Amino acid sequence: MPPQYLLSRIVTPRDFGVDAPLSQLQQQLLYPRDVFTVLLLLGGNIVERALAQLSGSGFTPVTFSFGWVAYSVSALVAAAGDNKLMPATPDSACKVINGRSGYVINNTSWILGRIIRDFDSWCSEETRNKTAEVLDTKWSELCASEAGAKRPRRAGLVVTVCRPSKLEVAGVPKRDLVFWSGFLSAGIQFVISAIPLWLYGNWTILLITACGTFLALVSGSLPQWKKEKWACRRRSNDQYILTRGNGSQHAIAILANGHGLNLEDLSAGQGNMDVSANVLTRLALFVLCALWIFLLLCAAGIQNDTWFLLAVGSVGIVHNVVVAGCPRRPENFGIHLETEAVFGATKVMKTLLAVEEKYPGIGRSMLGEFFPGQLREDEIKMWAELREKSQKGR
Repeated sequence: MPPQYLLSRIVTPRDFGVDAPLSQLQQQLLYPRDVFTVLLLLGGNIVERALAQLSGSGFTPVTFSFGWVAYSVSALVAAAGDNKLMPATPDSACKVINGRSGYVINNTSWILGRIIRDFDSWCSEETRNKTAEVLDTKWSELCASEAGAKRPRRAGLVVTVCRPSKLEVAGVPKRDLVFWSGFLSAGIQFVISAIPLWLYGNWTILLITACGTFLALVSGSLPQWKKEKWACRRRSNDQYILTRGNGSQHAIAILANGHGLNLEDLSAGQGNMDVSANVLTRLALFVLCALWIFLLLCAAGIQNDTWFLLAVGSVGIVHNVVVAGCPRRPENFGIHLETEAVFGATKVMKTLLAVEEKYPGIGRSMLGEFFPGQLREDEIKMWAELREKSQKGR
């Protein structure tokens, strides 16, 4: 091709009209056909955590939203590989200490991680008051040595002693507002999807919403969720301590009364091969994945009133985001606890000694976690006296 021709094509003025691009933009804004199908592929991790929050009690009111197609594929891969539906790692790291032997387990249970993460929101008023008292005492000590010292955010250790409830069944979650909110969200979605049917006789939006809601409910109601969520023995006669570890503000001591869950089992439950997904679960996940992809193809073919479909998905994703991150109480995870006593001091050693004096074995089991080094002679003497006192009291 002659160079003169190429040069003429480059320097020839072009007609940069705006009508065609504006028309395309207007069409996309009026009928965003492809956006919904793309959004169905995003946010699978949000759906996974919303399911982990609500599932396990049979019927699970998790809503149809963006991200379900991505989640269905990842769930199928996880079931085929890791043999698990629950999230592989907890949101918050914590340790489970056996209150008799002092044996420490790094927690892998998602629900125990959530209980520790949300402790500040569900702890008793007595725990809040004791924590404030410890912080204020530490603040006074700091002000005595340094003028204008700021109130510390953490000081010493506060141990909340709980006992499993005898009135509730361990492993059966109590339903709360987070659970029931799924019905409200689904109701709003169906109202939105019925508008194009009422105004224009377009029933496709309502059909997509109904099918998506049905698939979401089936996905959350698989028995595998309950099997993984409470992968432990019941009626435990061991006592346990939950804590983030050395340096944390709180520790939760759970006494033995034969009505609780075995938290050692639960903390290792994610690695327990006895809760692996069986063939029926894998088959169900394969069918659900195929149906979600088919629903995606159907949604991609909708030409009119797609804004209503986007509104339905938006309501669902907002609800799932709230559900996935909302703090919940232990009984909402099937662990029913009653606060019995609270101990706290600006010195961790004082707290442990006070706990050991009232509940022999509990304080000593935490000693290795909070004081991994060598104890002082006076501390060794105090612990020896408590041991002798405990043995005499038997």
